[in-house]
Amino acid sequence: MNINTQPDVISRSSVNITPGYMSGFGNSFETEALPGALPIGRNSPQRAAYGLYAEQLSGSPFTAPRGSNERSWLYRIRPSVKHSGRFAKVDAGLWRSAPCHEVDLPIAQLRWNPAPIPKDDKTFLQGVQTMTTAGDVNTQAGMAAHVVLITKSMVDQHFYNADGEMLFVPQQGNLRFVTEFGRIDAQPGEIVVIPRGVKFRVEITSGPARAYLCENYGGAFTLPERGPIGANCLANARDFLTPVAAYEDKDTPTELFVKWGGSLFKTTLPHSPIDVVAWHGNYAPYKYDLRTFSPVGAISFDHPDPSIFTVLTSPSETAGTANIDFVIFPERWLVAENTFRPPWYHMNIMSEFMGLIYGVYDAKPQGFTPGGISLHNCMLPHGPDREAFDHASNSELKPVRLTGTMAFMFETRYPQRVTAHAANSPTLQDDYSDCWKGLEKRFDPNRP
Repeated sequence: MNINTQPDVISRSSVNITPGYMSGFGNSFETEALPGALPIGRNSPQRAAYGLYAEQLSGSPFTAPRGSNERSWLYRIRPSVKHSGRFAKVDAGLWRSAPCHEVDLPIAQLRWNPAPIPKDDKTFLQGVQTMTTAGDVNTQAGMAAHVVLITKSMVDQHFYNADGEMLFVPQQGNLRFVTEFGRIDAQPGEIVVIPRGVKFRVEITSGPARAYLCENYGGAFTLPERGPIGANCLANARDFLTPVAAYEDKDTPTELFVKWGGSLFKTTLPHSPIDVVAWHGNYAPYKYDLRTFSPVGAISFDHPDPSIFTVLTSPSETAGTANIDFVIFPERWLVAENTFRPPWYHMNIMSEFMGLIYGVYDAKPQGFTPGGISLHNCMLPHGPDREAFDHASNSELKPVRLTGTMAFMFETRYPQRVTAHAANSPTLQDDYSDCWKGLEKRFDPNRP
């Protein structure tokens, strides 16, 4: 009998990669929906083809070093000044921005059950529920962590975020992001990143959807340095996918919402803003299949720091200290000898917002379910519960493959403040800290 102990091979077809995407992270892409729409050898010709307007979208200062300079040239039916108008401030619902000090919740390790899918209509903008905020949106430092519940597609509605980059982590249902740069379809197990200032709408393609959302106020997400790991493993650049150009020439009224300075504003346009016929550059939305992450780990003894599972990082001005790290805990082999294999007990200067996309998390087999959330803030201790500790302390240390699991963390250098919605939510588990009650004293000075 042939026993295959290798992970399943992921093919291009198995992860639904279509000709509608271009491969690579941080590449200088070029794409056109009409032949000849993209100028060759120049950015801003005197007269662009097809009567288009040339426009630059910059995600970094003009003088940023070449390696971190982000910009794309868009060739669109109307310039963005025509996608603007008389804005009015509108109610942002449960969306909050840092600094947000609306509740004085005592410090604690916190955990929430999954937010229930609403029975009424909720578009993306109506379905954002902020759980934590950190830093300051006005100084472009920090983040906010949200849950998004969607039961209705956006129709003749569009949005862009001037406050930050948006990292979506679908947990239930399939999402379609119709952006200026093209269309992105995403399912649980994938992530989608929409840069600051990019216009888009969110549609659901199969039933209601629930997603986690990290709003990054700081430096754009990039791939972490591999250091001694070398040139391979972790997230490989070739597995990131950016959409090809697709446009709408649609002269029907649409609402455009903009988040700016922590507030939400709205204007009405007589046409769709999704009108980019061609574009080139390195500032664009993208998606990534988390199942293509190649984990590394201990092959002899001890448990490495969770930083080895970093997919993307938002750097700060302090080297090695992230504004945000996006970390995952995917399927993998555990083989370390004479080692406590789950994450060890620890206190951390970073603040950890954790979610479970699917499966079981090995350090918390009970109480932490797909769609749920835990928050372990700066210098608050945490680690395995009693059940996980007993199992890990007494199990036979043979090779074990963790399967069917995908958890993640939004980890930031800033303390995360809980919003009033999160503090008063019926999904908040009042007894979370009880998971460590069973950890009794085991010390015996007479028995090594």
